[in-house]
Amino acid sequence: MLRGQGARAGVDGPPPARATSGVVDCALYRDGARVEGSEGTAELYAQARDIDGAFVWIGLHEPDEKTFTGVAEIFGLHPLAVEDVVHQEQRPKLERYEDVTFLLVRAAQYVDHAALTDTSEIVHTGVVWIFVGEHFVVTVRKGTVGELRSVRAELEAVPHLLAQGPWAVVHAVYDRVVDAYVDIAAAMQTDLDMVEASVFSRDPNLGIEQIYQFKRELMEFKAAVMPLQRPLSTIVDRQAGALPKEIRRYFRDVADHHARVVEQVISHDDLLTSILQARLAQVTVAQNNDMRKIASWAAIAALQTAIAGIYGMNFAFMPELQWRYGYPGVLTVMVLSAVALYRRLRRAGWL
Repeated sequence: MLRGQGARAGVDGPPPARATSGVVDCALYRDGARVEGSEGTAELYAQARDIDGAFVWIGLHEPDEKTFTGVAEIFGLHPLAVEDVVHQEQRPKLERYEDVTFLLVRAAQYVDHAALTDTSEIVHTGVVWIFVGEHFVVTVRKGTVGELRSVRAELEAVPHLLAQGPWAVVHAVYDRVVDAYVDIAAAMQTDLDMVEASVFSRDPNLGIEQIYQFKRELMEFKAAVMPLQRPLSTIVDRQAGALPKEIRRYFRDVADHHARVVEQVISHDDLLTSILQARLAQVTVAQNNDMRKIASWAAIAALQTAIAGIYGMNFAFMPELQWRYGYPGVLTVMVLSAVALYRRLRRAGWL
């Protein structure tokens, strides 16, 4: 049986033996306060249904299928939503199953790096699934990103907000995720400024591979941010069930922050595309310059080869063959023709 207090520790590192089933914490909350006890999850949920304003919050981290199936049976979660978790569906969304709302949000974390390389990892992402009912909220986390133990601790320190019910937990999770988005967008702006300055410097030191890798990381971040617009809009527009009025106000603030991140991500994407195209154009121009230089030197060499070839045919009746100064005269003509052609090509910008 899933116990209420047995697995609170171990969310940030390798879980202890008690948490191997994936249960991080499970508690009953009443009027914004945590009710201490060691009852199993089913017993806590039974108590919550008998008390107005009470709910159970169980947090799971990468639970095995058996553990999660047991949780789903206790709270009556819809099989389709359970299937999304088991098969690790990762697109942010919000769906209603009778009295239960199912939400999916992708958490993100910025990865500090000394320099951009063609293998740099700039953003790590994880997934959080949330099931919300009248008297319960189930959070399921996958990956090392988006830990929720600190979210629980912060929420428990604000009883008047926690007293609003399960949707207060949803708001706290969304608020933490979107705040991380804001920080990542700001950090990426710094990286983008560095890339732009490097590409348009006199001696660019960033290759196309590094810029393309940055764009791939931006696309991963974009895939986490952009789809969240619809779930947030559904919540703010009062289409996500009976939310407390106070919590809905908090969600509007989250939606505002998210809208700002969306604008930044679109701006970053457009600018990075322009930078990538500019770098490709620079490479093309450099290649054209190299080809023109090669062609110019080839033309100079071809002229000398033509002159040497004519005098290398050794015909008997060539007037210069009997001339005392024929050899140095031909060499002089070759040098002067080479210099003249070099100056002409250099004036034309080919050399």
